[in-house]
Amino acid sequence: MSKKTAVLKESVELNDDVEQVESVAGEMVALAGQITQACKRVPPLWPLKNFVAVNPFMGLADQRFATACSTMRRVAHADILSPLSFYRQHLESLRIIDADLQTAIDESRELLIASLGEPVAHTFTIAYLKDAVRSAAPEARDRLPEDAMLSVSEVFDSVRDTHWSRFIVEECSKWCGAYYDQGQSAWRMPWRSLPPYAGWKQAAVLDHSPEIMGLPGFRGKIAELPAEPLQTIETVLNRLEVPANKVEEFLHHELMTLSGWSAYVQYLAREKGLYGTEDDSLVQLLAIRLAYDYALYALHPDPQFRDAWQTKVVARSNKSMGARDNAVTLDLMTRYVLQQAFERGFQRDLVNRLAVSNQLTIPGRKDEPRKAVQAAFCIDVRSEIYRRNLEVVSPEIETIGFAGFFAFFIEYIQIGHQHGSAQCPVLFTPKFRVRETVKNASAAEVDDILSMRIRRKLVDKAWRSFKTSAVSCFPFVETTGLLYGAKLITDTFGITRTVVKPSVDGLDQAVAKRTAPKIEFEKRSLGMGADPTETGIVTKAQVDAAATALGAMALTSNFARLVALCGHGSTTVNNPYASGLDCGACGGHTGEANVRVGAAIFNHPDIRAGLAERGIVIPDDTWFIGVLHDTCTDDLRIYDEDLIPASHHKDVEQLRIWLEKASHATRKERSDTLGISTKTPGIMDEQVRERSRDWAQVRPEWALANNAAFIAAPRERTKNLNLGGRSFLHNYHSEADPEKAVLELIMIAPMVVANWINMQYYASTVNNERFGSGNKV
Repeated sequence: MSKKTAVLKESVELNDDVEQVESVAGEMVALAGQITQACKRVPPLWPLKNFVAVNPFMGLADQRFATACSTMRRVAHADILSPLSFYRQHLESLRIIDADLQTAIDESRELLIASLGEPVAHTFTIAYLKDAVRSAAPEARDRLPEDAMLSVSEVFDSVRDTHWSRFIVEECSKWCGAYYDQGQSAWRMPWRSLPPYAGWKQAAVLDHSPEIMGLPGFRGKIAELPAEPLQTIETVLNRLEVPANKVEEFLHHELMTLSGWSAYVQYLAREKGLYGTEDDSLVQLLAIRLAYDYALYALHPDPQFRDAWQTKVVARSNKSMGARDNAVTLDLMTRYVLQQAFERGFQRDLVNRLAVSNQLTIPGRKDEPRKAVQAAFCIDVRSEIYRRNLEVVSPEIETIGFAGFFAFFIEYIQIGHQHGSAQCPVLFTPKFRVRETVKNASAAEVDDILSMRIRRKLVDKAWRSFKTSAVSCFPFVETTGLLYGAKLITDTFGITRTVVKPSVDGLDQAVAKRTAPKIEFEKRSLGMGADPTETGIVTKAQVDAAATALGAMALTSNFARLVALCGHGSTTVNNPYASGLDCGACGGHTGEANVRVGAAIFNHPDIRAGLAERGIVIPDDTWFIGVLHDTCTDDLRIYDEDLIPASHHKDVEQLRIWLEKASHATRKERSDTLGISTKTPGIMDEQVRERSRDWAQVRPEWALANNAAFIAAPRERTKNLNLGGRSFLHNYHSEADPEKAVLELIMIAPMVVANWINMQYYASTVNNERFGSGNKV
């Protein structure tokens, strides 16, 4: 029991000091708030199966960017600004000009004064910045500030030249890997049914590893800790004498030493929170991390270490609040202003190009001839390249930019599954559940397909277990190893290694081609012996969703004969980050389900009748199709062709011709960035496709790299520009949105997702070891 808890207990029992009770209670409430705030600083991290980019600094959204840079430097020991040599390169190339520098200085003046003091702030001139980049001294950037937060193990390592910090991180990671296992392990840990901290505490008192590594008495110290994580955190903070004004920062630092697992646990808690369930797992992980520091501190009372702890953390925190490490702060603010100038340079160029383009633009007319095809693409920057090339192919094509889930908030449930993937931005929860079915299949055939899929998955699981278990893996290699030689060769040349998507896994190819979403509302079992579940979308909700989607796209009149909803996904092999190449607006999945659901809804006579009552009249000769753009190969697949009426077969064939021409042009444009030098038609196309089948290819495509702008405007504003695949393009017509409801939706969903993507790529670029994947090879 901690001192504060003991005081509170005694005061309550004796009732002799109400003021003391209130004081201690207030301190405990304040501590709980600091713990909560420290946990909020940690961003969520999505798992590989539905990986999406996320702003790694979203927990610092209450701070200005410069302040967040300082915080990350102090707390996470991470620099999030480029080195001076980067800005020197762009000054020399005139990517940054004097006007950009002056604008950045003027806009940062108030912040410079607050950070450096008025005399130093006024020394920030164009000449000073240019002189700073010429010197490009790396010392200040590479060292930690004097007030950098440290853990007990980090201080101990600095004094004794040990590696306890690494050991503790490995132990916590080992525990998290076993506790949050998703079925990969053959043997499950016995404490998974307990909360994380309780399970760890039971395991820790049995674990001899820390004692073997040189920490005798570890198990006893852990046994002394309270059973509740909040009480453990309080106990450790009291024992370490962490100043109250540094508690939040200290706890934030402890979580950042486990940044990957902290972020994943934050994701799990966030997912539960979206469905109204509270989860304190991150607090429990924090208690586990602190427990190691507590044991190390308690079991090493030597004066040199204790003095170092007092000097580097306790005393410094008490007396240096608000003090600045002038060299580090000056370096940080110099690079911050240069970064602002760098961004102003891009914005200046983009605004000037938009202004010139607008002078060439002929405003859209009400009586504009009807297009042959309207193709709605995701706002993804990769779509910008394809849309531009498709529009060049034929003036009869109009492209539209909209978030790739097309406003259909669905959970898509594959055959044989009880739950499905959320096909919407991770900011939201699905509104509807749509199950997968097999076209023109009887109930008996569906049961047979379901049974076959389950059996194949069980056999596959058993086979994988046999190949990877501790005992059978050795005779497996000995007896069948040589037989895999031929397959290794054919896989290497992309002959046999193919992508098996989750929606196809366990199904015959003929059956897989017949799968489709079931839109109609119904209540039925989703598996053998499972309870009935409601799936599908009622008619009114379909009309509502359709009206919202068309209104947001400003596609409420003058429909083309063929309207293509073009989602996107990526085809790669041997790529653990494959889902990161898919659609972020679809929750890290491909847009297949959304475009097929959307096309089915828009084509339904009852839905069209409902839309007509709301003033949106879709002509009888307009047909919607679902299309998927493979961003790795730039091939496009048209779905549900068997449903296309004969009257539109020629339209579809003409579209195929246009798509092939646009695909070739897009591959040609992208080939330079992929290191493909040949431009010979056919050969170049195949080389691009080969990258998707190459299991040694670590970067089959560049995904959303170089994204730099988000433009919400009529397509006419950007149609004459080559934006180089750097801009998210969202259609928006202000005259059709008098209440600004559509603009609000764009700003709270697609624009936030784009910001997350932009900041994820930015962080990965400026500090790849900390915020990126490091060397993927």
